[in-house]
Amino acid sequence: MAKLQFSMCSWRAGAECEERNWVDLPRDVVSTIFQKLGAIEILRRAQRVCSVWRAISKDPLLWRTIDMRNSGDVDFHLGLMCRRAIDYSSGHLLHINIDYFATDDLLHYITDSTSHLRCLRLAYCYQISDEGLCDVAKKLPQLEELDISISNLNKDPLEAIGRCCPQLKSLKFNMEGYRRPHIECDAEAIAIAETMPGLRHLQLFGNKLTNEGLLAILEGCPHLESLDLRQCFNLNLGGSLGKRCAEQIKELRLPHDPTDDYPFEAEIDYGSPDEDYPSVISDIDFLSDDDYYDYYEFSAGSDFSEYDYDLDYYDF
Repeated sequence: MAKLQFSMCSWRAGAECEERNWVDLPRDVVSTIFQKLGAIEILRRAQRVCSVWRAISKDPLLWRTIDMRNSGDVDFHLGLMCRRAIDYSSGHLLHINIDYFATDDLLHYITDSTSHLRCLRLAYCYQISDEGLCDVAKKLPQLEELDISISNLNKDPLEAIGRCCPQLKSLKFNMEGYRRPHIECDAEAIAIAETMPGLRHLQLFGNKLTNEGLLAILEGCPHLESLDLRQCFNLNLGGSLGKRCAEQIKELRLPHDPTDDYPFEAEIDYGSPDEDYPSVISDIDFLSDDDYYDYYEFSAGSDFSEYDYDLDYYDF
């Protein structure tokens, strides 16, 4: 954000310029400016200008949308600021974006603060566990959009979301695309097909589903309007299945379609050029789907409560 100015010029008749204090701006004008800034800029800078702006920054209607997307350079201040923004929302929160720094604890804080959440985005959410997302699913009855891009999550939270969120219309469950090792997994696709019949939009970038999983989705989600299958390299859409996709789906993105508009890393990992299963992973070549996920020990969320700290102590 450009450095805040404390005075402005307004043209009078005769093109004269008058100095005016920003504190004198009408409340609705300041609120409009704040909406353009975004959550991080408001909390770190704008609310610190003066007591009037700080009071305006606490308006619950200003925090119906909390967008805290960032470049991945994360420190614990983001979690603290997010909780403060949630407090300011006073239960009015509808949309939240917490890329990179989401944890199980933060998810619980969000769902304990509002039952009206409609859109949740969790990109690069490696600190979210299957159990954590399953636990909060029942607290999201009005959820309409869910974006889980780049994570360790498996089919279990998808099933929980499908069962507990009947209003869900849009799902993004994206992975990083790779060619080798060759792994086929229809677990997520089957979970979606069996629990999310109302889906209109589905993105499965880099997923390991096969034709069987795709067919299940087409049959279980009859209202699909858009389907993104880019870098889903296990699919063979040259026959009747490809024809059905083209006929049933209005907006279809195929495995080899361009990725220019994809917001995350889309470079393909081709692995070893000589073999499907490089020796460095030989120990897990033939694990079942459940065992494959259990093989890796990922974080199950933060080990401490970020909110134990005095928020006013920190200079955001």
